[in-house]
Amino acid sequence: MPHMTFIEQDGTQREVDAPVGLSVLEIAHKHDIDLEGACEGSLACATCHVVVDPSWADKLSAPTDDEEDMLDLAFGLEKTSRLGCQIVMTDALDGLVVRLPKTA
Repeated sequence: MPHMTFIEQDGTQREVDAPVGLSVLEIAHKHDIDLEGACEGSLACATCHVVVDPSWADKLSAPTDDEEDMLDLAFGLEKTSRLGCQIVMTDALDGLVVRLPKTA
């Protein structure tokens, strides 16, 4: 099974199982990682904003226009910011690293 690493706001790194077909948001919830996802993955908010490690950013499919629109609402937007609900785990993403952005 693929794995991924979440870097929490305090810098703690948590490597977790990342089942193929689940979104980063779903994986976070499965492992009690503090990633909100208020719209439950329906692409209607930006509360599952994550910052993808730059070494992984080019391995993801490009964000859709709808995702870009939602990202514009995210606090602490960075060049490799994405919505966790839009990154779906595949075998090719084994080892993916994302950081939870600072909230204030």
